[in-house]
Amino acid sequence: MPKPRGYFKVEFPQKEYVQFNDKDYPYSFEYPVYGKVIKDSTFFDTIPENPYWVNIYFPSFNSVIYLSYKQIDAKNQLNLMVKDAFKMTGKHSIKASFIDEIPINESGNKYGFIFDVGGNAATGKQFYVTDSIRHFIRGALYFNATPNYDSIQPSEQFLYKDMQHLIRTLQWKN
Repeated sequence: MPKPRGYFKVEFPQKEYVQFNDKDYPYSFEYPVYGKVIKDSTFFDTIPENPYWVNIYFPSFNSVIYLSYKQIDAKNQLNLMVKDAFKMTGKHSIKASFIDEIPINESGNKYGFIFDVGGNAATGKQFYVTDSIRHFIRGALYFNATPNYDSIQPSEQFLYKDMQHLIRTLQWKN
């Protein structure tokens, strides 16, 4: 009798956070100790638009939260960046079984949306946060694996709580 298909059991670490507060960055946040903040040095085949893009790498989960920051100005207009965030999430609708838009309205002038993308999409969790005046940050969680919702869902839900913590602790510097 063949055995049913199964997945490896994942042992999750204890939740503990450290502060990312580099003096040269226009923002700070808390991230889990099992993650590593790495300055983003590439954007496809070019360099990032500005020096404030970072990635939070989770070696034990083989995943990354990509964070891209932009300052709101004449070149980077808020309405266009918000529209782009929705458009980028919408590109996953081909594989997604649903896309939920969860509003963010946190103290400390933080507004935006978390996008919960269900199914076998390349990324299940994305967000953008802004103060609507000067700062805009977009984030997306990716696993370095073929999208299979059944197998990555426990790890994705675990890291989603860390993403929510990052958003809650995000602070803008003026």
